[in-house]
Amino acid sequence: MIFFEDIVVGSKSSFGRYEVTREEVLEFAQKYDPQPFHLDDEAAAQTHFGRISASGWHTCAMTMRMLVENMLANKQAGLGSPGIDEIRWLKPVYPGDTLRIETEVLSKRQSQSKPHMGSFRSQATIYNQDDAPVMSMVSNGLIRVRGD
Repeated sequence: MIFFEDIVVGSKSSFGRYEVTREEVLEFAQKYDPQPFHLDDEAAAQTHFGRISASGWHTCAMTMRMLVENMLANKQAGLGSPGIDEIRWLKPVYPGDTLRIETEVLSKRQSQSKPHMGSFRSQATIYNQDDAPVMSMVSNGLIRVRGD
């Protein structure tokens, strides 16, 4: 199990594989972000996207899936997150894209009020199959301290 003490500031990691399907892009958009360029080929063709693209919020959800799968595979003693400080959608994500993540730990600190818990900040960049960055974010994670 990976605890607070095991996190190294400056450490980098690369992981994940998420294949974006047209069906999922349409389903997410219909339910959560029904803008025409996420739902209609003709409407999307008239925009800077050029074709149907995934919602940025859908890209966040796909990213979350890869982050959690990695956390579970590495048996991280995660305790959730108090939030995201920054999200940037850098390039459209299209059906047929395959996404992956690269992360870097920016900082960490142990809680003074809850000594069984620590936090860390990390930068994540999400890339498509062409190694083009499509999204970046700075997030905060909570993690258990060893021994509690």
